[in-house]
Amino acid sequence: MESDIITCPHCATRNRVPAAATGRPRCAHCHQWLPWIATAGDADFSDVAEQASVPVLVDLWATWCGPCRMVSPALEQLARERAGRLKLVKVDVDQAPQTSQRFSVQAVPTLLLLEHGHVLKRQSGAASIAALRNWLDETLTTKEDKEART
Repeated sequence: MESDIITCPHCATRNRVPAAATGRPRCAHCHQWLPWIATAGDADFSDVAEQASVPVLVDLWATWCGPCRMVSPALEQLARERAGRLKLVKVDVDQAPQTSQRFSVQAVPTLLLLEHGHVLKRQSGAASIAALRNWLDETLTTKEDKEART
């Protein structure tokens, strides 16, 4: 399983963050939540995305896709803003055709919001960071409201 080196936005300490883990990544020095951004393919999608302890924003993208490259910085910003509460998993559809087929991806970028492997919401096409922030907030707030009523 791969790990990425993430620099803590609070204290600048470099931390090794595994793509798949049971908890949520914290800085080894200051103990603040770290942004959790990982890549996954067909072989490890379940471990990386479906087993996560927080909601997962899946970015199904392609290297040749201009809108995918435009939306990527916004998705990474959202992962930084929601450190400890959201995981961003990037899946290159050309490198992960089974995952792409599983979710019936017909256009890229396609965004999925997953929780424990279940799709909460889906969106195709690029959007502004404000629109993506609203999309996330609406979905997660609606889910929390439903849970509170039961």
